[in-house]
Amino acid sequence: MTTATGLTATRPWGASRLAPYPTTVCRPHATVEVDPDTQLGVFRDRGGQVIEMGKHGTSAGTETPTTTNLDSQPDQGHDQDSQQD
Repeated sequence: MTTATGLTATRPWGASRLAPYPTTVCRPHATVEVDPDTQLGVFRDRGGQVIEMGKHGTSAGTETPTTTNLDSQPDQGHDQDSQQD
């Protein structure tokens, strides 16, 4: 197609990358609030009742600094360790 200015209109390159959205899933909760005492998320259904959203794992990590000699900064390193359940 040619425009009034004589330039040829081309389709934007990103338009060829468009695709329909994937199928969505309706979640059972309607709202999420943070309980001020426990600092945990509280999920509620559309009727306002608390619902269980399943369990989530926790993780903990430790880091230990190491030094090979007492008078040198460049020789410093560290160890890392993590656990997840």
